[in-house]
Amino acid sequence: MKSKLYITILATGLLTLGCSKDYLETKPTEFISSDQIADASELNPGLQAANVTGIYETMYKVGTGGTNLNHDDFGQKGYDIYGDMLSSDMVLGGTTYGWYSTLADMTSTMDYTNINNYKVWRYYYRIVFGANNVIDGLGGNDAELEVAEARHFMGQAKAMRAYAYFYLANYFSKGYDPSALILPIYTDTKAPNQPLSTAQEVYDLIIADLEDAVTLLDGFTRAAKNEVNQDVARGLLVYAYAAIGKNAEAATVANKVITDGNFTLMSKEEVTGGFNDATTSGWMWGVDITLDNDLDLVSWWGQMDLFTYSYTWAGDPKVIDVDLYEAIPNNDVRKSQFEDQDGTEDNTLLYPTGKFYAPERKIGGQRSVTTDYVYMRVAEMYLLHAETAAKSGNEAAAKASLKALLKERLDSELETLYVDLLSGQALLDEIYLQTRIELWGEGKSYLAMKRNKATITRGANHLFAAGESISYDDARLSFEIPQSEIQNNPNIN
Repeated sequence: MKSKLYITILATGLLTLGCSKDYLETKPTEFISSDQIADASELNPGLQAANVTGIYETMYKVGTGGTNLNHDDFGQKGYDIYGDMLSSDMVLGGTTYGWYSTLADMTSTMDYTNINNYKVWRYYYRIVFGANNVIDGLGGNDAELEVAEARHFMGQAKAMRAYAYFYLANYFSKGYDPSALILPIYTDTKAPNQPLSTAQEVYDLIIADLEDAVTLLDGFTRAAKNEVNQDVARGLLVYAYAAIGKNAEAATVANKVITDGNFTLMSKEEVTGGFNDATTSGWMWGVDITLDNDLDLVSWWGQMDLFTYSYTWAGDPKVIDVDLYEAIPNNDVRKSQFEDQDGTEDNTLLYPTGKFYAPERKIGGQRSVTTDYVYMRVAEMYLLHAETAAKSGNEAAAKASLKALLKERLDSELETLYVDLLSGQALLDEIYLQTRIELWGEGKSYLAMKRNKATITRGANHLFAAGESISYDDARLSFEIPQSEIQNNPNIN
């Protein structure tokens, strides 16, 4: 008991310390060094609990991208906004305060000295470090673990390492090119600076980690939805397979999540119910935000929600691309997720006031954020199954999954029958469109754009480059390795 109490106190102390400026210079301080507890972990794997908790907290804590003052630095949901803006499905509707303006005009991605590149890099490599710390403490990547608790911690750590490398591979490349040099790989905490690895090498690690995680997490019952369980690991594996064109494999795993996971598609009422409660049955992965998390203006809700004390309320709204909005049929409940708020009825500022909102629905009302964050929904698995089944030649299965989703969005099941008339590229185009509509504002449009090698055309309500058509591999749509990494890692100069 004494050693367990000591580690708990040590973890609490470390969580209160500040973080250094550069990932590769020093180690993030919310993680206890694997050297400190490696020996003890062999007897008591529960000593790794603080480190695993630290990984999950990194996903929603302010400043985990390495800044103290940037109001777009608050973990995964901040980079969801980055991706949605680069995909052009999300429009920055005002520049009163300027957050995201260099994302919206696609200039920061062309300047490796711009801090936006650094924040993305720092955040995801911070997750990598935290995961490696747990893996090292449990005996390393190839450890044979006999205790179930140890296997479950290892499974979560490998899944989180894969999650981080997956987003890095998407944000820091123009699309999947197996031979392209994209990222340095670190699989333990003691490795020196590494050179760039190829996209294939990065994805080999991602897929190996996720396949291991699925096995290791067998039998794991999580305490809350912020933790990765077997279903979430499978969901991440679906994304990884789909990104590199392993469509048959992706379809198989997506179908397993749909059939075996304990999740249901969000109902018509739920998709217009605020997206603010992690207990929603359609949410596979998310976090229950409470007052103890101390989130306010600097948060996803503080950037997105008209009914929170937010930048959207104060003059920098994030709205839907008008062309995407107009592609939503009038008989689709998701049309009511958006509302023109500028009084002109010209669909210039279509706020997501029917999708994301604090329950009180008082404009500017929520000051201390207690509305929850969503990271993954089972709807993503239906759409990914439809996409990858169609790409691998099983159009009947693809249509069935797409229709299952649309049945919960359209006025009646009869209105889904148009899907049966689609085939080939027309079917794939419809799946891609429905992915963009269903997942608007959730950070997944960017991944779909890259996966489908899409060309996007910005609607008339964009403040920058309105009407311009942009290919998925345009250099403006991916980030640059930041200046700090190039300066501190001589192997990639």
